[in-house]
Amino acid sequence: MLKLKDVKLVGSRSELEGQPWRKELVNTINAYSYVMAQKDAAFAEALSKGDLLVPDGVGAIRGARIVGAPVPQERIAGYDLFDLEMRRLEERGGRCFFLGSGEAVLSRIRERAAVDYPHIAVHTYSPPYKGVFSDEDNARMIAAVNAVQPDLLWIGMTAPKQEKWAYAHFDELDVKGPVGCIGAVFDFYAGTVKRAPQWWQDHGLEWLYRFAQEPRRMWKRNVQGNLVSPFYFLRERFFPDFP
Repeated sequence: MLKLKDVKLVGSRSELEGQPWRKELVNTINAYSYVMAQKDAAFAEALSKGDLLVPDGVGAIRGARIVGAPVPQERIAGYDLFDLEMRRLEERGGRCFFLGSGEAVLSRIRERAAVDYPHIAVHTYSPPYKGVFSDEDNARMIAAVNAVQPDLLWIGMTAPKQEKWAYAHFDELDVKGPVGCIGAVFDFYAGTVKRAPQWWQDHGLEWLYRFAQEPRRMWKRNVQGNLVSPFYFLRERFFPDFP
């Protein structure tokens, strides 16, 4: 079970920008992933033992306020994390690896990144689409990454699969810089899913925009994130030792 009082959330974009360039596991958290981490011990461990935990969603910030944990200055969406780290790598030059999604999405990512980030060599790998990877699958993914020795690794397999995979195999990955789990950002950057306009983002309503786009896929996430999470936040605040 994950407790917000036991982890440190990144407080601002400037804090991220000030991080030295080194290998570290970067995860994001929102109200939905907080709920999932109450029921999934492996996911809770991956989030709590990573190097950086970024508040992706106003729900995580409100939750920190409810439980009495340090409150981040601002929300940092997964796409903001992606943009910040890509700009940092563009300034220094290097190699970036995208692990996840299908080849159609990865092809669009390569095309767009070649224009947006001319000083970054982009490499990709599409893992098999299945619920649980075999040892052979894992070995092939790790080998693909290590053959490139990237300066930055993005993993997009949806939560909690991506966080658990990155945490389990972190020591096997030959990466020189951040390893970030960013899920839907692959689709946002590729243009296969439209991100919410800025007004929706600024008012903490990006979740509602995504729900309107994909109601069948997003309904469970939104119900748990918006309706169930307050129960767990209050439980952590008033009954922290509840099993």
